[in-house]
Amino acid sequence: MNITHRPVLLAEAVTALISGPRITSPEASKNPLLIDGTFGRGGHTQALLSQLPQSARMISFDKDLDAIAVAEKINDPRLRIVHDSFAQMDQYAEPESVDGILLDLGISSPQVDEAHRGFSFRKDGPLDMRMNTDHGLTAAEWLEQASQEDITRVIKTYGEERFAFQIAKAIVAKREEGLSPKTTLQLASLVASVVRTREVGQDPATRTFQALRIFINRELEDLELGLKAALNLLKPGARLAVISFHSLEDRIVKQFLQSHAKVEVPRGLPVRDRDLPQSALEIIGRVKPSDEEVRENPRARSAIMRVAEKRTGVPA
Repeated sequence: MNITHRPVLLAEAVTALISGPRITSPEASKNPLLIDGTFGRGGHTQALLSQLPQSARMISFDKDLDAIAVAEKINDPRLRIVHDSFAQMDQYAEPESVDGILLDLGISSPQVDEAHRGFSFRKDGPLDMRMNTDHGLTAAEWLEQASQEDITRVIKTYGEERFAFQIAKAIVAKREEGLSPKTTLQLASLVASVVRTREVGQDPATRTFQALRIFINRELEDLELGLKAALNLLKPGARLAVISFHSLEDRIVKQFLQSHAKVEVPRGLPVRDRDLPQSALEIIGRVKPSDEEVRENPRARSAIMRVAEKRTGVPA
């Protein structure tokens, strides 16, 4: 099957990083180092490399072995491929050594479209859902052993699903009959039998599949670790761009950027602005896909990119 992945906000992400002062100013490094936190199918990585000098370096991460196989076919000496989560990026670069970092938090089209990966509720395949198929429990294995309370918590917390209790109860009931869901369509059908109402155009299983995928892959934990690592790795004047696809991710990104873009001062403390310590980040902006991009790529419709720049003169 010939599957292509269209990177979301491609031009906007490249512009956000390349136009930052670490890349454009005469004082900037002549050997810039950039990090792409999720290689996917290489759209963002290759677009960034096309705008960087031959002296540049790029480190691209991915947990998905299929993505790594694609990345290893790229013949560019500037590119280093790492089979790991971007949460571990500070193990591969020194503090304040990076000129730009991109985190694209979306699941790639091939991961959804290839039934054997277990991410799709529209195509039947084993209920896997692991980004890194060499590590951890599959979704089916976890559902086989998790308590009803834990299943409820995961679906409610990570899927924001109001029918989480009913779904968990149905899963456990099937399990007790020896019919625990093993395939994607078995789970999707089970969820649909419980969830009687849903937003127009949304499959009843959407939130449950999202929740299990996030939980199985520790996506929100990785995001929190990755944001902290990014702040530590960025040089003063370097930029961080984060593309998220649902409210849980975007909330974490927004709160992290805001928390480092302002300095909290106890109420009533007599200080002047010039006496305040400088915040670590300056928020540059928030970008959403154009109507044209959404028409051409419906999976872009929920994307939000937030961009921030590390201030100069701030301790790491």
